[in-house]
Amino acid sequence: MNNLNKLFRKRIGLDENEKITFDMLGDVLEKTALSIPFENLCIIANEINEVNREYLINKILVKNEGGLCYELNSILYLFLQENGFNVSLVTGVVFNQADQIWSKTGRTHAAILLAHEGEIYLFDTGFGSNLPLKPVPLNGEIVTSATGEFRVSQLDSEHGNYKLEIKLKHKDQVWRTGYAFDSINLVKNLMEMNVIQKIIKESHLSSFNKHPLLTKLTINGSLTLTNTSITQWIDGVMRKETINENQFKELMKQHFLI
Repeated sequence: MNNLNKLFRKRIGLDENEKITFDMLGDVLEKTALSIPFENLCIIANEINEVNREYLINKILVKNEGGLCYELNSILYLFLQENGFNVSLVTGVVFNQADQIWSKTGRTHAAILLAHEGEIYLFDTGFGSNLPLKPVPLNGEIVTSATGEFRVSQLDSEHGNYKLEIKLKHKDQVWRTGYAFDSINLVKNLMEMNVIQKIIKESHLSSFNKHPLLTKLTINGSLTLTNTSITQWIDGVMRKETINENQFKELMKQHFLI
């Protein structure tokens, strides 16, 4: 068993000798979401490196850090590929729900497409706490998991030919658009993730280069930490507290082991 495969399994708590079938992928997605946080600490600290296989292994699997979409979905893509699945990386444009507009940073979201028995499925472990936790087919079928309901609909847009729609448990009363993505112009290699990283790091329009942000799913909800607040969702109940810089560092160690 190679280094990436073994380390990824260890990070998410998956038996290193177990053969992964398609039916197990929901469990893989859930374990990944509970184990590896969505966070932008390297962007904030200006400690970025070229995105490649070795970098992802070291950052996420050796140093036990988290990452943003282009890192989290890239390492999952490599893991799925190592385990025999037919996967591709895709890019997309996030829909800004508050302003009801497509993100002005453009195609800066990364996700995964997986082909299985004549169907194509969307996989995503890098969309904050908006994670389906199951493969979402591109045929419009609604998928239900612990986090809510998800579906992929066709789209005729410059931003892509499909969109992920979300109805989060305890939060959304109606369907909302998560992001659009292009299923035709697939990512050719990991080097393309550096384009996303550069925009996120340098653009004044980016929301991830302003202040630290850490998010992860928990067994009964989610946890989001910034340098000014901590927000916890527990069994559908939200609790938000204001914190200071010292508390931020302690809470980061306590909840994210960073």
